[in-house]
Amino acid sequence: MIAAIAFYLFAAILIASAVMVVTSRNPVHSVLFLILAFFNAAALFLIAGAEFLAMILVIVYVGAVAVLFLFVVMMLDVDFSAIREGFQRYAPIGGVIGLVLFAELIFVFGSWSFADNAAVLRLNPMEPGVENTRAIGRILYTDYVWLFQLSGLILLVAMIGAIVLTLRNKPQAKRQDIGKQVSRMGSVNLRQVRSGAGLAELGIERPPVDAPAEKPKPIAHDHAHGGHH
Repeated sequence: MIAAIAFYLFAAILIASAVMVVTSRNPVHSVLFLILAFFNAAALFLIAGAEFLAMILVIVYVGAVAVLFLFVVMMLDVDFSAIREGFQRYAPIGGVIGLVLFAELIFVFGSWSFADNAAVLRLNPMEPGVENTRAIGRILYTDYVWLFQLSGLILLVAMIGAIVLTLRNKPQAKRQDIGKQVSRMGSVNLRQVRSGAGLAELGIERPPVDAPAEKPKPIAHDHAHGGHH
């Protein structure tokens, strides 16, 4: 009974926070609601007995990905007014894409059917001596190892694409010219100087040398009485 109440509570908060991620106008608030959704999803994993997935969700997604999103949103100077200007222009296209996705979800859930022994498999205990982490690793790195590697390759391509799309060539930015730096021209000027030429002929003036200040004279001590006090 307590597990069912906790499940519905965390599930309701998860759905509400996910809706706020999409509908919030402030991107910082969206990232904060995303972190809240991750925590509630981790709680649902704990209720389901998948403690490894719960800890991975908190450590990796909340501790790294979501915090990185928050830093990027807060550090980038994004003009949100310029972004909202094209909303009305692209609203019909977005509506059509949303309807297509909604229709696909209806087709998927309409043809969904559970196996006859699904409930029995869900309630089956784990093998003795096999922890949750070891069971996940065995399935992930044996049965689905190629799909796992393929997902890593897709993420790598997405990262490279994001870097290429966001890279801007600014002509006013100072760039390093290695060839000019290592070449002799521009760094060392060779001049023919006759023997005995002075510094004035070369265009180099010596700075004026100030007269050295007088050293303070030592203070004479009175030893008239010849004794020590």
